[in-house]
Amino acid sequence: MADPILLRCASCGATNRVPLEKISRGLQPVCGRCQATLRVDHKPVTVTDATFAAEVERSPVPVLLDLWAPWCGPCRMVAPVIEELAAEMAGRVRVAKLNVDENPATASRFRVQSIPTLLVLKAGRELDRMVGVQPKTVIIERLERAAQ
Repeated sequence: MADPILLRCASCGATNRVPLEKISRGLQPVCGRCQATLRVDHKPVTVTDATFAAEVERSPVPVLLDLWAPWCGPCRMVAPVIEELAAEMAGRVRVAKLNVDENPATASRFRVQSIPTLLVLKAGRELDRMVGVQPKTVIIERLERAAQ
């Protein structure tokens, strides 16, 4: 049996262990404490300066944060890979996107000097950084190290 994934309840904050097999069968997980429906992110979550703490720092699983801007050509090139990773690694890794033009405080906090920048974070701490367009295999390999 595969390792369970960790999902934090948006209602009560409890961390729940959910078997990956149940999610892959299409079953909707619920919180063991308050019975609220648990959100499984199959798409990247949009993060802002205001929501960074709730979405990234309090995540029970590692986070791949894509720092990007709409005018950036390389950012648009890596976007489909980010979408695929969100679906493929749902529950094991949370994938988030932060527009650096609209959220300068978080970009400044992590000293982002060029985009796209991909950060691997755990509990809000940076574990790894990838700058520029990276192959999907490289991103997966570095995420797997963080998810262990």
